[in-house]
Amino acid sequence: MKHVLLLFLDGVGLGEDDPESNPFSTAALPVLTELLDGTQLFASVTRLSTARASFVPTDAQLGVPGAPQSATGQATIVVGRNVPQILGKHWGPKPNDDVRAVLTEDNIFMQLTRSGLSARLANAYPPGYIEAIESGRRMYSAIPMAVTSAGITLQTADDFLAGRAFSADFTGKGWREHLGIMDAPVNSLAEAGRQLASCTQDHALFFFEHWPTDYTGHRGTLDEAIGLLERLDGLLGGLLESWDDENGLLIITSDHGNMEDMSTRKHTKNLVPTLLVGPDHAARADKIHTLADITPAILEFLDISPAS
Repeated sequence: MKHVLLLFLDGVGLGEDDPESNPFSTAALPVLTELLDGTQLFASVTRLSTARASFVPTDAQLGVPGAPQSATGQATIVVGRNVPQILGKHWGPKPNDDVRAVLTEDNIFMQLTRSGLSARLANAYPPGYIEAIESGRRMYSAIPMAVTSAGITLQTADDFLAGRAFSADFTGKGWREHLGIMDAPVNSLAEAGRQLASCTQDHALFFFEHWPTDYTGHRGTLDEAIGLLERLDGLLGGLLESWDDENGLLIITSDHGNMEDMSTRKHTKNLVPTLLVGPDHAARADKIHTLADITPAILEFLDISPAS
């Protein structure tokens, strides 16, 4: 069965090769470097394809002045339309009424559900998050809003304990250390990557929202950003080891720049990286230019006609 994993890294752009501000300059990323035949991800790098993967510098500003923001960027990814252009502005972090209207009118989760295909958010949400949403103390960000508008329930602690969903740090360690859930299973990064590859095969689309990258860009240190990238590389090692290149399309992308420039706490206007692994990855990468091209690429791979 064809399947797609969209590994969404919030707030990761393509910056300058500057070890004083860009964690990509000094992080040890052996898996990513080997995947791209030695190429490092900087603003100077153009499109490229290797035997297994393709890389596309992707436009997140979408022709609209100002720095891209989370709500409109994420909405653009899952709707397949230029949401900042529709609204005439970037907006975030959480969806306002205008973003919500576009996001819940139609999105990729709705389209897959209508086609009888399984789509799930890979993230497990702890009890405190669910309670805050239900009480109105917290708002959905764009991705869970898109998922729930399609009638798909968010995965919870029960799904995490059963091995069907993942913690934000991939390994489960954070659930023990920060949430006090001491029976949370803890895996190595490689084990988590292999598990992620396995779980993806149960769905047409498995979407993982990794928000710590944006959080670190706003509030963390350069060393913390370097460590986060190195952990992502460890996960990628296990994921690629188990990935089905014949039937699975892996897409890694972001909504706006942030963590690639730790000299500022604000979002950047930089292009964002998009990586593709899977069948005909080079030809599929040729059709991606902006964030609005991600959903069409997924639908084409899954042989689904876009909504009219």
